[in-house]
Amino acid sequence: MANVDTAQTKDGRSTHPGPKILVDGGDPAETMRVKEALGYVDGQTTNPSLIAKNPEVKKRVESGRSLSEAEERAAYRKIVQEISPMVGSAGVSIEVFADFDTTADQMLKQGQEMFTWIPNAYIKYPCTTEGLKAAQRSVAQGMRVNMTLCFSQEQAAAVYAATKGSKFPVYVSPFVGRLDDIGWNGMDLLANIKRMFASGDGHVHILGASIRSLPHLMRCFQIGVDLVTVPAKVILEWVEAGKQMPDENFHYQFNGKPMEYREIDLNQPWQNFNIKHELTDKGIRKFVEDYRSTLRKAS
Repeated sequence: MANVDTAQTKDGRSTHPGPKILVDGGDPAETMRVKEALGYVDGQTTNPSLIAKNPEVKKRVESGRSLSEAEERAAYRKIVQEISPMVGSAGVSIEVFADFDTTADQMLKQGQEMFTWIPNAYIKYPCTTEGLKAAQRSVAQGMRVNMTLCFSQEQAAAVYAATKGSKFPVYVSPFVGRLDDIGWNGMDLLANIKRMFASGDGHVHILGASIRSLPHLMRCFQIGVDLVTVPAKVILEWVEAGKQMPDENFHYQFNGKPMEYREIDLNQPWQNFNIKHELTDKGIRKFVEDYRSTLRKAS
C-alpha cells in the first residue's frame, strides 16, 4: 500500500489524488470530526435514514416529541445548512421523500425547494421511472442531481440517457454493499459502469455508495470512480491506517457471484432500459419507514 498526503485549496477544492471523498451521514458534528481528522471533506450524502439517526432528531423522537412533516423538513434543512460550508466542490446530496406512489411532479416540487436550501445542493432521486422523469426535468432547469439506489448497468444507462445536456455533472450512486448482502460482488458494478461510460460524453460521474469497509474503499480507489461516499467510521479507520492507497499488490477479495459486463448502447431513450430492481424497491421501503419513524402520527 502507498500512503498519500491530502490537502484542500482555500475555496474548498480538493488537491488529493483519487476519487473525491464524501461523508455518508446526517450529523454535522460528525462531519466536522472527519474534516479535522482527514484534513478535508469533498462533500456529503444524506438520506431519510441518516436524518432519522441525527442525534438531535433521534433525541426528540425518543422523548416522545415526534415531528410534523413541516418540522421534519425544517430539521433536514437545518442539518444540511450546517454541513454545507464544511464541504468542498462535491456538494451536499439531499434526498426527496419518495414512496411507490410519489409522482415525478411531487418529487420535482420537493427538489426545487431543497435546491434553494444551500448553494451546493445535489438533489437525490431514486432510479425509478418517476425519479428519472423528475431528474430529466431538474437538469433542464439547471439543477444538480444525484440518482440514488442504483443496482444495475441498465439503471446507470437510463440515468445517462435521461440527463443528457446537464449543465452540471450528474451523479449516479451504485450501492455496492447492498449487492454484496445478496451474494453479488457489488464492486463489479462500479467497474462495469465505468467501462460502459467510457464511450459516453462524461456528464455522469460514478459515486460509489454503501461502502462498508476499508477493502471496499481501497477497491473504489483502484477502480478509479469519480467519487465515493463513506461512513465516518470507515474514513477515520482509513486515516488511522495512514490514508493508504492501493498499489500493484492490492487484491480485492469477495466470495460472491461476479457481475458480468454487458454491452449497452447509451444512445437510446432512457425509457428503453429495464430499470426495475428488487433492491431499489427495498431501499425505497426502508427510507420511507425511517422517514415516517420521525413523524407525529395523525390523531
